[in-house]
Amino acid sequence: MVDGKINEIHGWAATKPGIQVEPWSYKPRALGPHDVEIKITHSGICGSDLHTIKGEWDNVKYPTIVGHEIVGTVITTGASVSSLKEGDIVGVGAQVYACLKDTCKVCSRDLDPHCPEAVFTYDDTTIDPVYAPPLMCAGATVFAPMLRKGVKKGDRVGIIGIGGLGHLAIQYANALGAEVVAFSQSPSKKQQATELGASIFVDTTNKEELDAVRGTLNYLFVTANGSNSPHNDYVTWMDYEGQIVYLAVPPGKMSFTPSEFIHSQVAITGSLIGGVNIVKETLEFAARHNIRPVIERFPMSEINQALERVDSGRIRYRAVLEN
Repeated sequence: MVDGKINEIHGWAATKPGIQVEPWSYKPRALGPHDVEIKITHSGICGSDLHTIKGEWDNVKYPTIVGHEIVGTVITTGASVSSLKEGDIVGVGAQVYACLKDTCKVCSRDLDPHCPEAVFTYDDTTIDPVYAPPLMCAGATVFAPMLRKGVKKGDRVGIIGIGGLGHLAIQYANALGAEVVAFSQSPSKKQQATELGASIFVDTTNKEELDAVRGTLNYLFVTANGSNSPHNDYVTWMDYEGQIVYLAVPPGKMSFTPSEFIHSQVAITGSLIGGVNIVKETLEFAARHNIRPVIERFPMSEINQALERVDSGRIRYRAVLEN
């Protein structure tokens, strides 16, 4: 058995509900044959990290250390690891302990985030490590359903929300050849949406702009979770047999009139991140098409300032911590 080089892991933990974290150390378990130890160089902040440390989800145990958009350098590998070596740059995403077996009904379909045994690593040197973390969660979250749904050239794709998910969704849909329609309640985001690849910008508070695109969308990806968004109106934006895909989680419940979906044959669905293979393809596609998240960089020591900026909605559009 290979002995690990790390005797103590140092992180930042939330010890109670809130958006403040503090230094926290703990002893790692023994290095397993399929494990790797990495020195973390970059870590992105995801909205789900905030939901967790604030105690907004069930079964949060404190102290808790969050983070699943991680890039680092391999410093030790387990005895059975052959695909990675010391010095490799790797990423760690949100998938934890998925079995990845061909006989697994979800892993065999690249749906390993749903595996009941649900860290994975992959080697990537094609993207600057500072830009890679958001792609492993936010990038895969928007790209995975586009691949599964078959978004292609000629499709008209709507993106609701120009934030951490939406600004990447615009870039991926544009690179797939689709005509992108960006929806936002903030007219100030029109210029950036256009620069990212949107052909049309719609201010959702402007009835004339909304009326101009009603009945024209093949796909609508919902990346904003505001409770004041016009969810019940989305079906009227869709072409026949269009698909509405929820990637963000609006609070509370929503109600719909079934007849609207029957008459238009519009489908509504959701999507959860992406499997290991999808994440790899997300990165490779981003490298080929020069897709980059818009980020704000913070030294790890300023993690609390970064968390506050993300929580307040002032971040543009993803926060990346540098160690």
